[in-house]
This record gives sequence, structure tokens and C-alpha cells, in this order.
Amino acid sequence: MGRITVVGLGPGDPSLVTAGTIAAIDRVPAEARFLRTEVHPSAHMVAGASTFDHHYETADTFDQVYRRIVDDLIAAAADHDEVLYAVPGSPRVLERTVDLLDEAGRDGRAEVEVLAGMSFVDLAWVRLGIDPYEEGVRLIDGHRFEVAAAGERGPLLVAHCHNQRVLSDIKLAVDEFPSTPVVVLQRLGLPDESVATVEWAELDRSFEPDHLTSVYIPELAQPVAGEVAAFVALVAKLRAECPWDAEQTHRTLTRHLLEETYEVLEALDEVGDGGPDTDPEAYAHLEEELGDLLFQIVFHTTLATEAGAFGLGDVARGVHDKLVHRHPHVFGLVTVDGADEVIANWEQIKKVEKGRESIFDGIPSDLPALLYALKVTKKASTFDVVPDPTDATVGGQLLALVAAARAADGDIDPETELRAAAARLRDRAKAVEANQPPEIA
Repeated sequence: MGRITVVGLGPGDPSLVTAGTIAAIDRVPAEARFLRTEVHPSAHMVAGASTFDHHYETADTFDQVYRRIVDDLIAAAADHDEVLYAVPGSPRVLERTVDLLDEAGRDGRAEVEVLAGMSFVDLAWVRLGIDPYEEGVRLIDGHRFEVAAAGERGPLLVAHCHNQRVLSDIKLAVDEFPSTPVVVLQRLGLPDESVATVEWAELDRSFEPDHLTSVYIPELAQPVAGEVAAFVALVAKLRAECPWDAEQTHRTLTRHLLEETYEVLEALDEVGDGGPDTDPEAYAHLEEELGDLLFQIVFHTTLATEAGAFGLGDVARGVHDKLVHRHPHVFGLVTVDGADEVIANWEQIKKVEKGRESIFDGIPSDLPALLYALKVTKKASTFDVVPDPTDATVGGQLLALVAAARAADGDIDPETELRAAAARLRDRAKAVEANQPPEIA
């Protein structure tokens, strides 16, 4: 069993690296030196070291990166009397690989020694002019903000804010934006150090983040909504540890998404138009079915996150921005006269957004016929085009009924109406069936 000595390279400036760390670097031969990443201003002090940056490029998640690093270190320690592992900042501040090395040490897989080091937080308190213990500041990893900050109102110091996506996820994790500006701290202790205040709405768009960026949040308007964040974490855990969840793909989940959608529609039928007189059990059923549908949405998002495509924050931000853009009468200077003009504007905005030649280009041709007819009549109505009244075919008459339902007061949904009428016919037939004597072959 080899020995792994863990050292920290401080917040950035080489002058802030401790004497103990320098002595450990000098003691270990170059071939036994390792850096978690060479993207750090003091990385050059560990001359000849191998880095683990390649794991960031090949692994699907950060957890995979950290576990692969630990496995590599344990294997290297078995080949040497001692290996040196250098990490940014302090080894004891938001350093997941060191936590995993501690586990390996307790399991007897390696002998681990962690040397004290200076963290970026030591400079942060000085620049902010606060005593973190008096203020009760909590240190949060930006990659886990939604979960780690759940229920918190601040103050919070958020580390690892190294790109726009992390900043966007932090911003969108808060339902009500705080009125108090946040403080962005970058490259503390280096010549190009920056400490600036930023409004919450501009958190992900007013500066260029890097690997030495953190954010201080004095207070939040309300606690971070932890329920959704905890649910996202739960789905990720199921994906990692449950054999069935681990085998699923976007394609295999398709039928489950369809089934849950229809079950939501059935629950909506029970609720009807809603209101104070609605059966509470109907609402309880709807709540349950919406949860099942949400699971499917988060599952697909989790698969996309694993592929490095997008996360739930990206989904929320995308639909948020789209709705703002498509409602210029709410968020802009456009004036509309009723819902019909809203629909007409929506279709034209969507046409420009998608770069389509026609507003009909976005209708999937394999939709169920009734839904396809409804969408066509809606879009045609923006040009005051209606079904041909002289078309006496069955299809023409059905299309006219769909258009009539859409044009009726309250915009009747033909799918819902047809389903309800079929249910009434079913119930009448079942009543007759119940009174019939059984047939004897």
C-alpha cells in the first residue's frame, strides 16, 4: 500500500503556497507528482507532474472524474513509496477528490496524508471585509447550488463558478430574484484581481467567468426551492445505482412518457374546469399524475445532462426566454385586442424564430388526426381561412366540426369533447350490459 501526500496550491499567487507544500513537492520525485488540473497559476511549481485534465474530457460527470482520479492515484501509489497530489486552493475546502481519498484511507486501500493549505476563502473574507463566523456565511459549491443551498436565505459564498452555465443554474434556482446585489470575486491575489457588484438578473451575462471565480450572496429574497433540486438529485442517483434506470435511453422511455401523458389527461378529465367545488380527490389524483409526468421530463433531462447537452436549468431558461419573447404585449410595447391577436402574433414570432417559410411547417405530420386537424384550423384561422363549406365528404364534415369547436365560445377542445362523449356512450352500454343475462354457448 503506497502513500499519497495531498497538498494545496493556494488561491493563485505562488507566494501564498505554504512552506510545507513546497517541502513536500521537493521531497517527491517528478515521476510521482500529480496535479488534479494544470489550469491554475501555481501549477508550474509542481515541475514534471502528470495531470488528470484528460478525465474532464472523457468522463460523463464530475463524480466520474473524481473517482477516476482517485483510482489512478491509488494505482500510482502502489508503484512508488510516495506520490504527491496537488490540488487548487486548500485540500480541505470543496475538494471532492480528497473526500474520496479519505474513504480509500479508511478502507485500507492507501495511506493518505493531507497537508494544510491556504484557500481562496481566506482572501475572500479580507476583500469582502467580513467575519464569516459572525455573519454565518455558508460555503457552497456552484455545481450543487440548487441542492446545497436549498432552504438557505444567505449569506452564501459560492465557489466553482467557472462558466456561464453554472452561473445560469445559480440564477434560475431562485424563484424571486433578490434586490441586494451580489459580489463577484475573481482571481483573488493575482495582478488582475477583480471584485465587483452585480445585479442578480445580470449574474450570467455581465462578466466573463473563469476557474478562479466565486460569488458572494449577502441575502436571498426567499429560500432556494429545494424540492425540485432534490428531485433532480434523486433521479441522478437512480440513474447511477438502479439497474433498470441505468439501462434506459431516450428511445426506451418513449412509451412511458406517452402513458404518463395520457394518465394526466385522464386526471384532468376528473378535475374538469376546476374551482372550489372540485372533488379534492380529483386534485390529489392530478397531483400524483403530474409528478409521474415530471419524473419522465427530469429523466430525459438527466440523460441529456450525461451527454453534456443540457440540464434542467437550461430547459427552464429556454422556455422562460421563449415565453418572454413570444409575449411582447406583456413584456414589450405591443398592444393586442383580445386572444385572437395574441395567437396571430405568436404564430408569426414563432415562424421568424424557426426560420420557417410557413407557419404550418412546424405541425408534425404523424399527429393523431383529430389533433392534427385542430392545429391546422387554428393556424389557418390567423389568415381568416376556414374549412370549405361545400365539402360534403366525411373528412370535410369532421374538419368543419373541429373548426366549429375551436371557434365556439370558450374554444372547445374537440379531443376532450369526443373523449367525454365516448365515455358517456360506454357508460350507457355498460349499464345495459349489466342487465343482460349471461349468454350460454
